[in-house]
Amino acid sequence: MNKKLELADIQGNVLRAYGRFGYPAARYVCLNVKNEIRGRDFIAAVTERVTTAIDWSTEDGKKLKPNWTANIAFSYQGLRKLGLPRASLVEFSPEFSQGMKARKDILGDQGPSAPENWDPVWERNGKDFESNVHILITLNGLMPAPVTEDANGMQEAREASLEHREQAYEWLLEVVKEHDDGVAVLGGHCGANGEKFDYQDADVLFEDGMPTAKEHFGYHDGISDPVIEGVPYDEGRVEGRGKLLEGGKWAPLATGEFLFGHIDEAHEYPPAPRPILLSRNGTYMVFRKLHENVGTFNAFLSEHGKKYPGGEELLAAKFVGRWKDGTPLVLAPNEEKRKAFQDKLKEASLEEQERMLSDFSYEDDMSGAKCPFSAHMRRINPRGSLEQVAGEVPGSMIRSMKGENEGAFDTPGALANRRRIMRRGLPYGTVSDRTSDKGNHGIVIMMLNANINREFEFVQQQWINYGNDFKAANDKEILLGNHNIDGKSPSKAVIQVDPESDDVPYIVSDIPLLVETRGGDYFFVPSMTALRLIARGVIDPT
Repeated sequence: MNKKLELADIQGNVLRAYGRFGYPAARYVCLNVKNEIRGRDFIAAVTERVTTAIDWSTEDGKKLKPNWTANIAFSYQGLRKLGLPRASLVEFSPEFSQGMKARKDILGDQGPSAPENWDPVWERNGKDFESNVHILITLNGLMPAPVTEDANGMQEAREASLEHREQAYEWLLEVVKEHDDGVAVLGGHCGANGEKFDYQDADVLFEDGMPTAKEHFGYHDGISDPVIEGVPYDEGRVEGRGKLLEGGKWAPLATGEFLFGHIDEAHEYPPAPRPILLSRNGTYMVFRKLHENVGTFNAFLSEHGKKYPGGEELLAAKFVGRWKDGTPLVLAPNEEKRKAFQDKLKEASLEEQERMLSDFSYEDDMSGAKCPFSAHMRRINPRGSLEQVAGEVPGSMIRSMKGENEGAFDTPGALANRRRIMRRGLPYGTVSDRTSDKGNHGIVIMMLNANINREFEFVQQQWINYGNDFKAANDKEILLGNHNIDGKSPSKAVIQVDPESDDVPYIVSDIPLLVETRGGDYFFVPSMTALRLIARGVIDPT
């Protein structure tokens, strides 16, 4: 990576998935702006403590990590309440200005996932689609290196991370108290037994006293987050996480796919509001609280696992595209190869493990015999496997590419590269009964992209809830699809087999709704420069 980003101007959660960097305990707090002037004073106070994306490494290899991180984002209504000029507001994308609730039909948030079933904190006021949530504060607590690597040592480290999170929250409440005529914390985040809280917690899951990378369905998560140009601490992670080039090589994705003010994969600047100081180094955040129906998932997997020729564990892998331990199906399509892969993984260095888990494509699995076309991982990131690749883009598009745009789509996964999303977030809640869907448990996921419509909404609508691009007609992605939301339209998915074999494809029928939306909205994550301008009320779009 030759390009270097202005790390001190970019908020830290944009470039870092904090959980991977030792911050396993998160808290999300929603606020309402009561007064424009005092609200801006609150922003100024918070900005002094906002965590940036600066490199924590020192020359001697040590990392200068804060005990807790704090980051801030704004809804469209929040920016309006804080007095941004109309000339700037109208240049934000229509998806952002409308908000997530207004996009429910595009996103498939219907039935149990409909906004009327969301946590009360996301309710609107008297005006249609006008959000009460104006500001989102995200806090993360550092888990120090354990004194011992056993369960006792890990428990002490875990308690320290929770204490650091509490310190961050106490700081925030103190700042709110000092500006209580300008902002207010919004309650209404649901707990496991119907309680309502002023915040939403999320935490890495522990098993037998040890931290894991799992979510509540039992899969390892967050393995192949995108790598973009200019991030020094991601330079060694590009294989399988960047964009696929000819010959199976990988390169970082263009920064402009995720940050305003930078060139994107089309060799253009993403549309952004003026002035440039407001938008540059900022991005959009899609915040979603997703409830996992663990009991339904386990029962459904068990039912079909008894009939599926490969058994329950392989079927579970087919649902996602990875075995539950993270092994990619395309590299280990059966149990014997999975064990061999895991044996090699245990002997590898951490850097080599990163590469092994992500450095693959679907070039040798175009039939979907190893990783089905409805598998979660393949739908989210097709890795250059869609048929419309370089040399096959529409003639009108080719004719429009002149000058610096020429060759902009000349990579195997060119069109898919424009649908990538950076994912942040952690599991929330605990599962006390794995035969039941009741309770409050799932994933809080924050997705970062420079174009909500082209990236997040396209993936959600076209790749998760439809299968046309994968020659799967209306078959939805198995885990996240909005299956049977009306009780009358059961979903199915095909588990493909080698077309040259005598095996018969397996039809996963009557797929139930496995994940439900419980809240969320679209937010703008400004740069540090923009935060200071917003706080001072000096945004000038002319």
